[in-house]
Amino acid sequence: MATGKVHNMDFQEDSSSGTTGNDLGQRYRHAGDLTGEQPTRPFAEISITVPWGHISGKWYGPQNVQPILGLHGWQDNAGTYDLLMPLLSPDVAFLSIDLPGHGLSSRLPDGCYYNSVDNLYVIRLIMKQYKWEKVSLVGHSMSSIICFVFAAVFPDKVDMIIGIDALKPHQRPYPSVIRTMETRLDEFLREDERNRSKNEPPSYTYDELIERVYLGTFHSVNKEHCKHLMARNVQKSEKYPDKFYFCRDRRLKFYNYAIGSQELCVEMAHRIKCPYMFIKATQSSYFEDKKYYDEVLDVLLKKPNFEYIEANGSHHVHMNSPEAIIEPVNNFIQRFGPAAAAAERLKAKEAKESKL
Repeated sequence: MATGKVHNMDFQEDSSSGTTGNDLGQRYRHAGDLTGEQPTRPFAEISITVPWGHISGKWYGPQNVQPILGLHGWQDNAGTYDLLMPLLSPDVAFLSIDLPGHGLSSRLPDGCYYNSVDNLYVIRLIMKQYKWEKVSLVGHSMSSIICFVFAAVFPDKVDMIIGIDALKPHQRPYPSVIRTMETRLDEFLREDERNRSKNEPPSYTYDELIERVYLGTFHSVNKEHCKHLMARNVQKSEKYPDKFYFCRDRRLKFYNYAIGSQELCVEMAHRIKCPYMFIKATQSSYFEDKKYYDEVLDVLLKKPNFEYIEANGSHHVHMNSPEAIIEPVNNFIQRFGPAAAAAERLKAKEAKESKL
C-alpha cells in the first residue's frame, strides 16, 4: 500500500543529528541526543504537513509498507515506545507520532483549546495524507481512549487496535465535571497568555528534569527510563548554558477530556468491530469507578476478535516492562496488523473477481 512521503524533513536512519527548520534546531529527537547513546532502534524522523503546521514522528522499520500508527499518553510524546520498538518484529513498520503541542509537533494556534476528541481529526488527516484506506492503531493512556473512540466512530476504517491501560472515556460525578471545566478554562487562559509573552519558561538541570518527569508520571515510569519521555519535550535554555526547559505546550495541562456519558461509551463499545487487544496494567488504577470500566469491558469481551491481557506493571508498563507484553503484541500484529489485513483484503478481492 502506498505510504506517500508527505514530510518536510528527509528520512534519516541515524537520528543523532539535530533537526532543522520549523524552529527545531535546538530540539532533541531521542534520549541519545542528550546522553550520547544510540537510539534503542534506528528510526527515521518525519514531519507531516497539517493545516496549523506539522506533526512529527519516528518511523521504525521498512518505509515501503503501511506502518502501525502509535499514539502516546497525555503530555508524553513519540518516545513512549522507545523501549518497546527493539522487541517488535523487524519487518513491522511503526510510526510513533507526537500529538499536537507535544514533542516536536506544532502547537495549536494561540487562543485554541485542546480537546481530546480532536485527535480523531489528527488520525484522519494522517490517513488522508498517506492515502491509507484503513489504519492500525496502538495507543497508551489518553490515546488508548482515542483509539477506542475512533474505532467506534469509524468502524470501517480500522484494521486493528492495541490499547494500553486506559480503556474508555472516564466518567466523573457531574459536579466534579463542572468544577473541572471552570478551573481548566481559567488556567488555560493564563497559560495561553504566557505562550504569547514569548518569555522562556523556568529551566532545570538534566537531573532536575528527570526528577520532574518522574514525579509528573506519579512514579509510573522508572526513573532510568524517564529520559525517553523527556528528550522530545525539552529545549536548551538560552539564558543558562547548562539548563533546559520544557517546551511542550503548557496549555496541554488543561486538556478537555470530556467525550460523553457512560451510555455513549457502551454504545461505542457495541459499534467496534475490528480486532482489538486491550492490555491492563495490574498496578495501575481504573481512573474512574470500576463499574463503568467493567460494563464496557463486558460488552467487548463478548466480541470474538477482542483479546484482554493483564500485565504486571504500572501505568507505563510498555516502558518499564515491555518484555511482559511483547509476545502477545507481536502475535496480535502478525495476525491482524497492516500486512495481514492487506493480504486478507487482496484475498477477498480475488475471490470476488473469480466469481464474476
